[in-house]
Amino acid sequence: MIDRLAALIVDESKWFTFSMGCAVLAVTILLYCSRAVPVRRRIEAAMNLFFGMTIGTMAFGHLLAVTTKLALGTLVGSVPLFYIIGIVLAVPSWWLIHHTRRVIASDDHGRGTIALNIWLAATLLTLGIPNLPLTVPAFLNIGYRLHKRRAVGWTIVWTAVVIQGGLFVGSLIFLASGGSFEQFQGIE
Repeated sequence: MIDRLAALIVDESKWFTFSMGCAVLAVTILLYCSRAVPVRRRIEAAMNLFFGMTIGTMAFGHLLAVTTKLALGTLVGSVPLFYIIGIVLAVPSWWLIHHTRRVIASDDHGRGTIALNIWLAATLLTLGIPNLPLTVPAFLNIGYRLHKRRAVGWTIVWTAVVIQGGLFVGSLIFLASGGSFEQFQGIE
């Protein structure tokens, strides 16, 4: 039983799908519980929560997988570097998750929202160009925060839904393939 749990934890092909599922659940709860909040703030909070939850859950999964591999003696590479990668993703994403409460509460949060999205996008890009698709929601969140015209806002929202839906479908295909991230990257 413990071997199967450890294998599940270290299987990176499952974390992205799981994290997006958690994000959908969190956004659904947020939208249900904030029905009295103006639509623009609800949408902005939902977009930021989805992005923060997706990356935050993946960062947690990364840290859990590193710890599990370390405990099993199967970790290959720099232990401090692997922990640093997890932490530099976890901190801004979890902060963004927490920040959505301010987004729901008032319109006086713009600079914080923009700064957290830039921080998280810059961190992802610093970790490698393959993370570029994961940064798109951050730029859409910033665009939504800055938009002035209703049509532009709805265009950003639907673009975010399509892109994140595409990423989710891609994660399901990757999950169904049974391949590893290293195979996907051409490393193996």
